[in-house]
Amino acid sequence: MAGNDASALLGMADIVKRFPGVVALAGVDLDVRPGEVHCLLGQNGAGKSTLIKVLAGVHQPDEGTITWEGEEVHLGHPQAAMDLGIATIYQELDLADYSVRMAHGLSIETVYQDKSLAEKQPLWRNFFVGRQITNRWGFIDIKKQKAIAEQILKEQIGFRGVGITVDSTVADLSGGERQGIAIGRAMHWNADLIVLDEPTVALAVAEVRKVLDFVRRIKDSGRACIYIEHNLAHVHAVADRLVILDRGRVVSEVIPKDMSVVELTEYLIELQHGA
Repeated sequence: MAGNDASALLGMADIVKRFPGVVALAGVDLDVRPGEVHCLLGQNGAGKSTLIKVLAGVHQPDEGTITWEGEEVHLGHPQAAMDLGIATIYQELDLADYSVRMAHGLSIETVYQDKSLAEKQPLWRNFFVGRQITNRWGFIDIKKQKAIAEQILKEQIGFRGVGITVDSTVADLSGGERQGIAIGRAMHWNADLIVLDEPTVALAVAEVRKVLDFVRRIKDSGRACIYIEHNLAHVHAVADRLVILDRGRVVSEVIPKDMSVVELTEYLIELQHGA
Protein backbone atom coordinates (compact mmCIF):
# COMPACT_ATOMS: atom_id res chain seq x y z
CA MET A 1 0.00 0.00 0.00
CA ALA A 2 1.30 3.45 -0.82
CA GLY A 3 2.56 5.36 2.18
CA ASN A 4 3.79 2.17 3.87
CA ASP A 5 6.70 1.00 1.71
CA ALA A 6 9.58 0.19 4.07
CA SER A 7 12.12 0.81 1.28
CA ALA A 8 10.76 4.28 0.52
CA LEU A 9 12.77 7.43 1.09
CA LEU A 10 9.54 9.40 1.53
CA GLY A 11 6.18 8.06 2.64
CA MET A 12 2.97 10.07 2.75
CA ALA A 13 -0.05 8.25 4.17
CA ASP A 14 -3.68 9.45 4.31
CA ILE A 15 -2.71 13.09 3.81
CA VAL A 16 -5.70 15.43 4.16
CA LYS A 17 -5.59 19.18 3.61
CA ARG A 18 -8.66 21.38 3.91
CA PHE A 19 -9.16 25.00 2.96
CA PRO A 20 -12.35 27.01 3.57
CA GLY A 21 -15.03 25.42 1.40
CA VAL A 22 -12.79 22.82 -0.25
CA VAL A 23 -10.92 19.61 0.54
CA ALA A 24 -7.74 19.94 -1.51
CA LEU A 25 -6.28 16.58 -0.46
CA ALA A 26 -8.62 13.77 0.59
CA GLY A 27 -6.42 10.99 1.93
CA VAL A 28 -3.40 10.90 -0.39
CA ASP A 29 -0.89 8.04 -0.18
CA LEU A 30 2.48 8.35 -1.88
CA ASP A 31 5.76 6.47 -1.67
CA VAL A 32 8.96 7.81 -3.25
CA ARG A 33 11.98 5.53 -3.52
CA PRO A 34 15.61 6.53 -4.11
CA GLY A 35 16.79 6.49 -7.71
CA GLU A 36 13.30 6.84 -9.16
CA VAL A 37 11.42 9.59 -10.97
CA HIS A 38 7.82 9.93 -9.88
CA CYS A 39 5.58 12.10 -11.99
CA LEU A 40 2.42 13.69 -10.61
CA LEU A 41 -0.32 14.07 -13.21
CA GLY A 42 -3.81 15.51 -13.05
CA GLN A 43 -5.99 18.37 -14.15
CA ASN A 44 -5.77 21.81 -12.57
CA GLY A 45 -7.30 21.52 -9.11
CA ALA A 46 -6.42 17.85 -8.75
CA GLY A 47 -4.25 18.58 -5.70
CA LYS A 48 -0.74 18.42 -7.16
CA SER A 49 0.41 21.85 -6.02
CA THR A 50 -1.12 21.46 -2.56
CA LEU A 51 0.60 18.10 -2.12
CA ILE A 52 3.95 19.60 -3.08
CA LYS A 53 3.48 22.50 -0.68
CA VAL A 54 2.74 20.05 2.13
CA LEU A 55 5.94 18.23 1.23
CA ALA A 56 7.87 21.52 1.11
CA GLY A 57 6.63 22.54 4.57
CA VAL A 58 4.59 25.48 3.26
CA HIS A 59 1.26 23.88 4.25
CA GLN A 60 0.77 21.51 7.16
CA PRO A 61 -1.61 18.57 6.65
CA ASP A 62 -4.77 18.43 8.70
CA GLU A 63 -4.53 14.64 8.87
CA GLY A 64 -2.08 11.92 7.88
CA THR A 65 1.57 11.10 8.44
CA ILE A 66 4.83 11.77 6.62
CA THR A 67 7.82 9.49 7.03
CA TRP A 68 11.42 9.97 5.91
CA GLU A 69 13.59 6.86 5.71
CA GLY A 70 10.99 5.07 7.81
CA GLU A 71 10.82 7.65 10.60
CA GLU A 72 7.81 9.90 11.09
CA VAL A 73 8.65 13.58 10.57
CA HIS A 74 6.86 16.90 10.97
CA LEU A 75 7.52 19.44 8.24
CA GLY A 76 6.28 22.42 10.20
CA HIS A 77 8.02 25.00 8.02
CA PRO A 78 10.03 25.14 4.78
CA GLN A 79 13.39 25.09 6.53
CA ALA A 80 12.52 21.71 8.08
CA ALA A 81 11.97 20.24 4.62
CA MET A 82 15.23 21.69 3.32
CA ASP A 83 17.17 20.47 6.36
CA LEU A 84 15.78 16.99 5.77
CA GLY A 85 17.04 16.96 2.18
CA ILE A 86 14.01 18.03 0.16
CA ALA A 87 14.64 20.69 -2.50
CA THR A 88 11.68 22.14 -4.38
CA ILE A 89 12.40 24.01 -7.60
CA TYR A 90 9.48 26.18 -8.64
CA GLN A 91 8.87 27.97 -11.90
CA GLU A 92 8.17 31.30 -10.24
CA LEU A 93 8.03 32.78 -6.76
CA ASP A 94 4.53 32.49 -5.34
CA LEU A 95 3.71 35.49 -3.16
CA ALA A 96 1.59 33.49 -0.72
CA ASP A 97 4.40 30.97 -0.36
CA TYR A 98 6.86 33.83 0.12
CA SER A 99 4.73 35.28 2.93
CA VAL A 100 4.53 31.94 4.72
CA ARG A 101 8.28 31.46 4.52
CA MET A 102 9.05 34.96 5.79
CA ALA A 103 6.54 34.49 8.63
CA HIS A 104 8.61 31.53 9.80
CA GLY A 105 11.60 33.82 10.20
CA LEU A 106 13.58 32.60 7.21
CA SER A 107 16.07 34.97 5.71
CA ILE A 108 15.47 36.35 2.24
CA GLU A 109 18.40 34.23 1.03
CA THR A 110 16.77 31.06 2.35
CA VAL A 111 13.39 32.00 0.88
CA TYR A 112 14.92 32.28 -2.57
CA GLN A 113 17.37 29.42 -2.12
CA ASP A 114 15.22 26.81 -3.85
CA LYS A 115 12.85 29.17 -5.60
CA SER A 116 14.68 31.06 -8.26
CA LEU A 117 18.02 32.35 -9.50
CA ALA A 118 19.46 35.84 -9.26
CA GLU A 119 19.57 36.85 -12.91
CA LYS A 120 22.23 39.53 -12.69
CA GLN A 121 24.60 37.50 -10.52
CA PRO A 122 27.29 35.09 -11.82
CA LEU A 123 26.64 31.38 -11.51
CA TRP A 124 29.17 30.86 -8.76
CA ARG A 125 27.33 33.32 -6.55
CA ASN A 126 24.01 31.61 -7.26
CA PHE A 127 25.39 28.29 -6.07
CA PHE A 128 26.26 29.72 -2.66
CA VAL A 129 23.30 31.98 -1.84
CA GLY A 130 22.94 31.88 1.95
CA ARG A 131 25.78 29.33 2.22
CA GLN A 132 28.92 31.30 1.49
CA ILE A 133 32.31 29.74 2.14
CA THR A 134 34.49 32.02 4.23
CA ASN A 135 38.20 32.02 5.00
CA ARG A 136 39.72 32.20 8.46
CA TRP A 137 39.33 35.97 8.50
CA GLY A 138 35.59 35.76 7.79
CA PHE A 139 35.75 36.96 4.18
CA ILE A 140 34.05 35.09 1.36
CA ASP A 141 36.51 32.68 -0.25
CA ILE A 142 35.76 33.56 -3.87
CA LYS A 143 38.50 31.34 -5.30
CA LYS A 144 37.20 28.26 -3.49
CA GLN A 145 33.59 28.99 -4.38
CA LYS A 146 34.49 29.37 -8.05
CA ALA A 147 36.43 26.11 -8.03
CA ILE A 148 33.51 24.22 -6.51
CA ALA A 149 31.06 25.91 -8.90
CA GLU A 150 33.17 24.83 -11.88
CA GLN A 151 33.16 21.27 -10.60
CA ILE A 152 29.35 21.36 -10.29
CA LEU A 153 28.99 22.72 -13.83
CA LYS A 154 31.14 19.99 -15.34
CA GLU A 155 30.44 16.93 -13.22
CA GLN A 156 26.91 17.29 -11.91
CA ILE A 157 25.25 19.35 -14.63
CA GLY A 158 27.39 18.40 -17.61
CA PHE A 159 28.17 21.90 -18.91
CA ARG A 160 31.47 21.22 -20.68
CA GLY A 161 31.34 23.71 -23.52
CA VAL A 162 33.15 27.04 -23.70
CA GLY A 163 29.94 29.06 -23.74
CA ILE A 164 29.09 28.77 -20.04
CA THR A 165 31.53 29.47 -17.20
CA VAL A 166 31.20 30.15 -13.50
CA ASP A 167 31.34 33.87 -14.31
CA SER A 168 28.39 33.71 -16.72
CA THR A 169 25.29 35.42 -15.37
CA VAL A 170 21.92 33.70 -15.13
CA ALA A 171 20.58 36.25 -17.61
CA ASP A 172 22.93 34.74 -20.22
CA LEU A 173 21.35 31.29 -19.89
CA SER A 174 18.46 29.68 -21.72
CA GLY A 175 15.44 28.41 -19.83
CA GLY A 176 16.66 24.82 -19.92
CA GLU A 177 20.11 25.82 -18.71
CA ARG A 178 18.58 27.73 -15.80
CA GLN A 179 16.73 24.59 -14.74
CA GLY A 180 20.05 22.75 -14.90
CA ILE A 181 21.69 25.29 -12.60
CA ALA A 182 18.87 25.02 -10.05
CA ILE A 183 19.02 21.21 -10.17
CA GLY A 184 22.82 21.20 -9.90
CA ARG A 185 22.65 23.50 -6.88
CA ALA A 186 20.17 21.18 -5.16
CA MET A 187 22.34 18.14 -5.91
CA HIS A 188 25.47 19.85 -4.60
CA TRP A 189 23.75 20.66 -1.30
CA ASN A 190 22.92 16.98 -0.89
CA ALA A 191 19.20 17.07 -1.53
CA ASP A 192 17.97 13.46 -1.54
CA LEU A 193 14.62 14.38 -3.08
CA ILE A 194 14.34 17.04 -5.78
CA VAL A 195 10.86 18.29 -6.67
CA LEU A 196 10.42 19.93 -10.07
CA ASP A 197 7.30 22.01 -10.66
CA GLU A 198 6.66 22.04 -14.43
CA PRO A 199 10.29 22.68 -15.45
CA THR A 200 9.61 22.58 -19.22
CA VAL A 201 6.88 25.23 -19.39
CA ALA A 202 7.35 27.51 -22.41
CA LEU A 203 10.63 25.87 -23.46
CA ALA A 204 11.63 25.04 -27.02
CA VAL A 205 12.17 21.42 -28.02
CA ALA A 206 15.96 21.57 -27.66
CA GLU A 207 15.59 23.12 -24.21
CA VAL A 208 13.13 20.43 -23.14
CA ARG A 209 15.70 17.79 -24.05
CA LYS A 210 18.22 19.49 -21.77
CA VAL A 211 15.82 19.47 -18.84
CA LEU A 212 14.93 15.81 -19.37
CA ASP A 213 18.65 15.02 -19.41
CA PHE A 214 19.01 16.86 -16.09
CA VAL A 215 16.16 14.77 -14.66
CA ARG A 216 17.98 11.62 -15.78
CA ARG A 217 21.09 12.87 -13.97
CA ILE A 218 19.07 13.13 -10.76
CA LYS A 219 18.05 9.49 -11.15
CA ASP A 220 21.55 8.34 -12.11
CA SER A 221 22.93 9.99 -8.96
CA GLY A 222 20.67 7.77 -6.83
CA ARG A 223 18.44 10.63 -5.75
CA ALA A 224 14.66 10.64 -5.94
CA CYS A 225 12.66 13.07 -8.05
CA ILE A 226 9.04 14.18 -8.04
CA TYR A 227 8.15 15.78 -11.34
CA ILE A 228 4.95 17.77 -11.95
CA GLU A 229 4.19 18.17 -15.63
CA HIS A 230 1.29 18.67 -18.03
CA ASN A 231 3.09 17.48 -21.14
CA LEU A 232 2.57 13.73 -21.05
CA ALA A 233 5.23 12.95 -23.66
CA HIS A 234 7.88 14.67 -21.55
CA VAL A 235 7.17 12.75 -18.36
CA HIS A 236 6.53 9.46 -20.14
CA ALA A 237 10.13 9.59 -21.39
CA VAL A 238 11.75 9.84 -17.94
CA ALA A 239 9.28 8.64 -15.29
CA ASP A 240 9.50 5.34 -13.45
CA ARG A 241 6.01 5.80 -12.07
CA LEU A 242 3.11 8.03 -13.02
CA VAL A 243 0.91 9.00 -10.07
CA ILE A 244 -2.45 10.36 -11.19
CA LEU A 245 -4.46 12.63 -8.91
CA ASP A 246 -8.09 13.60 -9.32
CA ARG A 247 -10.11 15.77 -6.94
CA GLY A 248 -7.56 15.42 -4.15
CA ARG A 249 -7.10 11.66 -4.37
CA VAL A 250 -4.60 9.31 -5.98
CA VAL A 251 -6.74 7.39 -8.46
CA SER A 252 -4.03 5.46 -10.33
CA GLU A 253 -0.37 4.60 -10.29
CA VAL A 254 0.94 3.64 -13.72
CA ILE A 255 4.20 2.16 -14.96
CA PRO A 256 4.93 4.04 -18.24
CA LYS A 257 5.64 0.88 -20.25
CA ASP A 258 2.15 -0.37 -19.37
CA MET A 259 0.32 2.64 -20.83
CA SER A 260 1.20 4.57 -23.98
CA VAL A 261 1.02 8.36 -24.18
CA VAL A 262 -2.16 8.04 -26.26
CA GLU A 263 -3.79 5.71 -23.74
CA LEU A 264 -2.71 7.96 -20.88
CA THR A 265 -4.19 10.98 -22.63
CA GLU A 266 -7.51 9.21 -23.16
CA TYR A 267 -7.56 8.11 -19.52
CA LEU A 268 -7.01 11.66 -18.25
CA ILE A 269 -9.74 12.97 -20.55
CA GLU A 270 -12.14 10.39 -19.14
CA LEU A 271 -11.24 11.49 -15.62
CA GLN A 272 -11.85 15.11 -16.54
CA HIS A 273 -15.35 14.20 -17.71
CA GLY A 274 -16.10 12.21 -14.60
CA ALA A 275 -15.83 8.75 -16.14
